[in-house]
Amino acid sequence: MVVTASGTEILRYVTHPDSPQEEAPKPYLYPLRFLDGGEASVRRPWDHRWHTGLQFTWSHVADQNFWGGPTFAAEDGYKMRGNLGRMDHKGFSATPSGGDEVVFDETLEWITSREEHWIDEHRVQRVHSLDTARGIWAIDLTTELTNVSGDTLPLGSPTTAGRPNAGYTGWFWRGPRSWSGCQVVNSAGAEGEENTMGQVADWVAFSSEHDDLDGGGTIMAFAGTSECAGTALPPIKWFTRSSIFAVASQSPAFDEEIHLPAGATLRLHHRFLFIARVLEPEERTRIGQEFTL
Repeated sequence: MVVTASGTEILRYVTHPDSPQEEAPKPYLYPLRFLDGGEASVRRPWDHRWHTGLQFTWSHVADQNFWGGPTFAAEDGYKMRGNLGRMDHKGFSATPSGGDEVVFDETLEWITSREEHWIDEHRVQRVHSLDTARGIWAIDLTTELTNVSGDTLPLGSPTTAGRPNAGYTGWFWRGPRSWSGCQVVNSAGAEGEENTMGQVADWVAFSSEHDDLDGGGTIMAFAGTSECAGTALPPIKWFTRSSIFAVASQSPAFDEEIHLPAGATLRLHHRFLFIARVLEPEERTRIGQEFTL
């Protein structure tokens, strides 16, 4: 599925990836581009082959890994454990069409390494707010995870498993290699990955110049919400990196597990905004207020 705006392919949604099992195959959004054609993501970088554009992941689901690569455990660190599951696209509710917005309304099944069906997912991705004058487009990501395993599922991260400041899980964006060392700031004014990592904030913003193309861009990620009827949930916290490479994840389980009862549904709602220029602080704050969920 390809979305084009003002003559630029701004995203491609791949529902049936050719990823090896070691990468926990799952749908992904790649490439991602700004309206001026600048690259906003990378696929299968050499340092983490399972990083691809913008994708939904979960590193620790009971003993299963729907993230890719090795799984962290406190006693022996990262190891390949033969526990990599996959997310299977089952279909769209309707054929996506063009217009002021484009909606992918999709169902998926999460299948474990033992071929057990644990989670039914209803995923809605809405591309909207195209503004060529300001060089902006947005995507909303709504995910409903229903536990069909028959047992309570603990949903965690490497940090809940014992590794500090590694709470990545949920929606995960990986920036292009040229964005290594980019600026990152959050809605509270904190700057740098060491000050935004693990924090609660309405949004985080990454800005950098492009390779190949003159100019730069800003990507703003919005925390949004996490809900599950009858179940207390931890706050959404940010997993951010910028020094080695640029990544952002609105982690629902950064440093505290979610225990999803059998039959219960976890609902997540987030947003990403792509702006085809490096924003000055005042404009960044205004746009953050305009688009905050």
